[in-house]
Amino acid sequence: MGCSTESKWFRATVAFALAALSTSTALSLYFFKRKSRDLDSKIRELEKSLKASLNNCASERQGRIRAQQALRKSLTESKFEDLELTSYPMAPIGVIQSCFSTRNGTPRQPLIVPLSRACLIFNSARVPPASLEGLGDYSHCWVIYVFHLNTNLEKLWKDPAKSKFKAKVRVPRLKGERMGVFATRSPHRPCPIGLTVAKVEAVKGNILLLSGVDLVDGTPVLDVKPYLPYCDSIQEAGVPKWLTVDCSFSMASVSFSEDFTSTLAHCWAIVGKNSLYASPDEFQTLIKQVLSWDIRSVSQRNRPHESFITSQNGNHSNDISDDCHDEEESSPGNEQQPPHSSADIIYHLILEGLNVWYRLDCGGSVVEKVTEASPLIKSNQKRCNYSIWRD
Repeated sequence: MGCSTESKWFRATVAFALAALSTSTALSLYFFKRKSRDLDSKIRELEKSLKASLNNCASERQGRIRAQQALRKSLTESKFEDLELTSYPMAPIGVIQSCFSTRNGTPRQPLIVPLSRACLIFNSARVPPASLEGLGDYSHCWVIYVFHLNTNLEKLWKDPAKSKFKAKVRVPRLKGERMGVFATRSPHRPCPIGLTVAKVEAVKGNILLLSGVDLVDGTPVLDVKPYLPYCDSIQEAGVPKWLTVDCSFSMASVSFSEDFTSTLAHCWAIVGKNSLYASPDEFQTLIKQVLSWDIRSVSQRNRPHESFITSQNGNHSNDISDDCHDEEESSPGNEQQPPHSSADIIYHLILEGLNVWYRLDCGGSVVEKVTEASPLIKSNQKRCNYSIWRD
């Protein structure tokens, strides 16, 4: 009897436990299914939202593409009389600090004066330092810049019809004869943009060190691109015959007077610490490289006695118009008393803010002395010096 009672209680307990377990499992399954339905609902909402976002992005992209296509179509279909209404937003990204203080003496072509140096100071607000990463691995680079010293820039940009732009310019190799502007590298162009190549010495922060430059101090730079020999150098390229004619641009010799060394030493003690050159000897080598070419303008070579104009201070100055320029343009810094003979003509070359006095004798250049340049030519801005090259 007792056994039977215990057996009943045991079966009842097991039945209760099974019932409780079944109930718990049922509840767990219920809540799991409910949670699963909630998750499925949220996933569907997220998928719907993502699809809507993708559709919006696609619509915006299509809108931008249509707008760009319409802009290109508008530009390509512009009438010639409306071209002046079309402009492109370009501003300098940096400025050149060059050893050439004025246009006079700046080489007509790049790399012919290997020791000519310049620092391209980038505008950090527009050009992050990361933009220059990798540029130092190239040996040379292209520099796109503005001929900022052209005298007709304001008229050319504001009122092109009154800019007196000339289709032909004087060419030194043709002894002053005229040639179409696009067959030359004249600075006077419909768009005064220059292109040159320079040797990359180093990249330091926001400064690019260059050598072999033909850029005047203060030149605004629009862009820099690496030089690629495999596509930039064209071995079979041809040029007109007048470019191959020897016009005696190279000078027979460059010598220095007895007074040169002492005058250079005196000036170097004052300005040497701000120079791109390590010593007076290195600076003298630069002078020799520059004057190994005839840097005179067409008018100076053709009419040496007529190439003097009166400056504002009453002295006389050489006409130092640029390569391929008309001789009506001139720049300060070539003060000289009226000459009596060809050997009496003193020419002036401004390098690193120093005035180099020289004359021509028997097909060569004779450097007489060095003096400090006019305050009008000196720059008050902080400048790079040789320490940045040395470091």
